[in-house]
Amino acid sequence: MYIKRNISWGIILRYAWKNIIFFFIYTAIIFSLYHFFELKFIDIPFQPLSVIGIAVAFYIGFKNSQSYDRFWEGRKIWGGIVNYSRTWANQVLSLVNEDYETKKILIYRHIAWINALRIQLRQPNSFSIKENTAVEKLFDKHGEKNPAYDATKAFISDEEYQDLIKRKNPATHLVKNQALHLKDLLSSQKITEFDKQLFHRTLEEFYNLQGKCERIKNTPFPRQYAYFSTVFTWIFVLLLPFGLLNVFENEVSDMSQHLQPWFIFLIIPLSVLVSWIFTTMEKIGSNSEDPFEGRINDVPMTALCRTIEIDLRDMLDEKELPEKIKPKDNILY
Repeated sequence: MYIKRNISWGIILRYAWKNIIFFFIYTAIIFSLYHFFELKFIDIPFQPLSVIGIAVAFYIGFKNSQSYDRFWEGRKIWGGIVNYSRTWANQVLSLVNEDYETKKILIYRHIAWINALRIQLRQPNSFSIKENTAVEKLFDKHGEKNPAYDATKAFISDEEYQDLIKRKNPATHLVKNQALHLKDLLSSQKITEFDKQLFHRTLEEFYNLQGKCERIKNTPFPRQYAYFSTVFTWIFVLLLPFGLLNVFENEVSDMSQHLQPWFIFLIIPLSVLVSWIFTTMEKIGSNSEDPFEGRINDVPMTALCRTIEIDLRDMLDEKELPEKIKPKDNILY
């Protein structure tokens, strides 16, 4: 998640440089054919092009709105994970009549769960967005492509860790292990049946929150909206220089002779600017479709996991707590 108030032009250019160069060359070629090679027939009326532009703007606006809803839902889900994590630790510390080590195991296993879930959600799938090399270099994956069980090693026993290696969904099994541990505590009368019910309601909520994350992760933004938004945007920006030829031709004819040569050349930067604006609006929506990819606009799950870890270990009265995750290049992962 980008945390600086204004996005730096360095990041903007990482996304836009290829398109800007393409638009400049493309427009310059069309302008040269029209102005220097006298191919006057290639211009088109701007009126129908403006109708296309309005329709594309509405379409992009709808896509961006729905994409933001996916991001905001993901952020709310992780807000729920933060809150219920504190609830879990509070229940463990206040309801379990057992030694400190047992309480630590239950709380540390939960820390393992949030980190396993985080890495599972960040695994790329077939519809993950692909950026250019300059953008990809900006995103150091921080080991997020490693198997999910790797993030749990520091928080669970070696025996439990070896069992997770064989599992396809480690996060699911960690919550299951919590339930089995509670069953043992009930058998040894370390908790009451009522306490167990309270714990299981919290575990049920963890499964609900995990399932909501997996629903967003495994359900792509409807491709008919995502794909045709891109297609319609590029149809518009590719036709734009032809329409501007017509506009500038009409304007130049009404100008004085000494201004005409300079004014006509404005078609190139103007066309590049309008094309960049439309393609950027479209890309904003595309980058918000999947909020768990670990990119510039995504939910900062690494930072949230660390926040939960600090809170829970502090509730255990530990003295050596990890530091909060700090942003890199103004991006909080």
